[in-house]
Amino acid sequence: MDWGFVHKTWDKWASTNIGPRLPLKAALLVNFDPTAPSRLLSTLAEQEGIKVNIIELRHFVDFIRNNQLQTESFYIGSHQYLVTTIHENWFSARCINTSKPAGEGAIVMQTAAYILVALYEGSIGPASCAMAAADQLTAQLGRKNL
Repeated sequence: MDWGFVHKTWDKWASTNIGPRLPLKAALLVNFDPTAPSRLLSTLAEQEGIKVNIIELRHFVDFIRNNQLQTESFYIGSHQYLVTTIHENWFSARCINTSKPAGEGAIVMQTAAYILVALYEGSIGPASCAMAAADQLTAQLGRKNL
């Protein structure tokens, strides 16, 4: 695994995509091996705009590993999300306990070695921008088969 490449790519991507007046309010990059035993804990490779503890991360990874996308909701921090769209390597979700008038959402993308969680505020327009931002990072990781 090329940690240097991942860290450099993340830093460059995060600086132009996460923050006020940018497509994302926060993002997480989680090491993930779907073939590993579930007792092996996935680790947080990078995070920006949010602090997630290892217990929350474990529940989220179990949610994905157990393929509960259509039957359960998941938490990132104090926000609860319900999956709204499922595709082969990604899904989107809406926050169901937000206080933001336009709402909040998440784009979750899986690569060969990582799960990217991209969080945004707003509805359709911001969701499209969040998707483009998330796709940009996963495409860069995919070029190195990460």
